[in-house]
Amino acid sequence: MTIFQSPKNPKNPKSPKNAENTEDFGNAEKIPQHVAIIMDGNGRWAKKRGLPVSLGHRAGAEVLRKLAPAAEKMGIRHLTVYAFSTENWSRPTAEVTALMNLLREFIKKNIEDAKKNTMKMAALGDVGKFDQDLQDLIQQMTDITAEKQGINVHIALNYGGRDEIVRAARKIAQLATKIDEITETDFAQCLDTANIPDPELLIRTGGEMRLSNFMLWQSAYSEIYTTDTLWPDFNAKKLQAAIDWYSTIDRRFGKRK
Repeated sequence: MTIFQSPKNPKNPKSPKNAENTEDFGNAEKIPQHVAIIMDGNGRWAKKRGLPVSLGHRAGAEVLRKLAPAAEKMGIRHLTVYAFSTENWSRPTAEVTALMNLLREFIKKNIEDAKKNTMKMAALGDVGKFDQDLQDLIQQMTDITAEKQGINVHIALNYGGRDEIVRAARKIAQLATKIDEITETDFAQCLDTANIPDPELLIRTGGEMRLSNFMLWQSAYSEIYTTDTLWPDFNAKKLQAAIDWYSTIDRRFGKRK
């Protein structure tokens, strides 16, 4: 695992490690098949502009709608985004309500977009805790895009890495006949991400340096790229910067070459 934080004031803007600041990226030689993103900074983005937090979340949702098609063009096959965590329920009631309404709107737009794009979309997490109409929308989005052949967009909703592991443990305890024969592969098949490859690249916007309970099992060998850019300011060029950095990494998985 390699962790990189993009510099605020690069001395050499053309170097690979400062790729976010260059205008000419070129083509990355190694494209990660799965990119996971912790979309952080919506609230701070809104506060800097004297706007309600809800407008920061709305701006962030629009970034995702634009970024997914761009990621597909780059050759990324899976994009997982941290949209609503198990801990987010503790935020002010008005903010949670606004987020739920925005999520309804976002899903409806993506159902409409599905008529003209190739994206396959589904949720990760315990969506059974949402209101029934929202659960129905999530299922509708999943069903309508199930046969699409383009990028797979996984939206983490009411998701927490620890919660996912606990749910997987309960599931495998019910299925296993011999506990001592359970393998990592068996356990992984009980996670929300069963049959989805682990992310090679994990991006966190907003400048923080933590996983925040996101994909704890799956990110064991992810390369981690952090940027001070707030999520509503993130775009395809900044995603390409992260991929260009990723392409410079010699991934050894604990081995020597």
